[in-house]
Amino acid sequence: MARLIAYREALREAMSEEMRRDERVFLMGEEVAEYNGAYKVSQGMLAEFGQKRVIDTPISELGFTAVAVGAAQNGLRPIVEFMTWNFAVLAMDQILNTASKMLAMSGGQINCPIVLRGPNGSAGQLGAQHSTAFESYYANIPGIKVVSTSNGYDAKGLLKQAIRYENDPIIFMESEVSYGDKMEIPDEEYYIPIGKADIKKVGRDVTIVSWNKMMKVALDAAAELEKENISAEVIDLRTIRPLDWMTILESVKKTNRLVIIEEQWPFASISSEISYRIQKEGFDYLDAPIRRLTAADAPLHYAPNLISLALPDVARTVKLVKEVMYQNK
Repeated sequence: MARLIAYREALREAMSEEMRRDERVFLMGEEVAEYNGAYKVSQGMLAEFGQKRVIDTPISELGFTAVAVGAAQNGLRPIVEFMTWNFAVLAMDQILNTASKMLAMSGGQINCPIVLRGPNGSAGQLGAQHSTAFESYYANIPGIKVVSTSNGYDAKGLLKQAIRYENDPIIFMESEVSYGDKMEIPDEEYYIPIGKADIKKVGRDVTIVSWNKMMKVALDAAAELEKENISAEVIDLRTIRPLDWMTILESVKKTNRLVIIEEQWPFASISSEISYRIQKEGFDYLDAPIRRLTAADAPLHYAPNLISLALPDVARTVKLVKEVMYQNK
């Protein structure tokens, strides 16, 4: 059996189920307790688990992340909610210099099983300081894993996997504009392994790769292309590090074309890494250059017309696919 629930509810179920199973798991962050979460992801959790396991923190990302990292290194399994990953840059010292490096620096003696989660990227008219996509920042750090989810089903299974089974620091990225999206979630317990992409739509003519909320653009573009008899295979990367480039390569062997859609800035981005790997390992299978659609190489403005110009959309995705199909020449 399955239930139709929102993305935020799927995340809440994942955390609550793992907290019921393991008393070492706890949640901390700004407004996660008394206010039920800035986006109501943790609604009702304070009432069930109490203030020692659902903890409101001061507005000090560096401080409460340091507390959580220390707790993880001493046998607990904390979940830290950032109100947005834009604010987590204040905690970069703990993430980069402590959490990611301690296993290596301790000669394999000290793990850091911590999940750092929250919404990533833009969410409309929030201004440049609240609108950055951070996958490539964190994926560039050895010692951590980066997950970026597009829907409630994947988010629940991957978050449960991260909390229960992973002993490395996990960067878990969601989407503020997707929290209300509903989909069917199984009643039975399930886990999704970290490091495995998912083919959301099978196709024959071109491979489109994306993740997080840009998956909506990718899937909508695929639907538009289908009307013109262009069959796109759409892959949701889900995990950014480790990168499941083999799933992409196997798709490219079939379609012979690759388009990547991402919300990040273009320089040194995830699409840069994917492009390098696929051209290196799959050059002989490509019938056209790998193409990508990224955010504009500039801070995201507040004005809605500038936002629409800066971020990938369906029309530009369709145009790019037609270019690799040599239909716009």
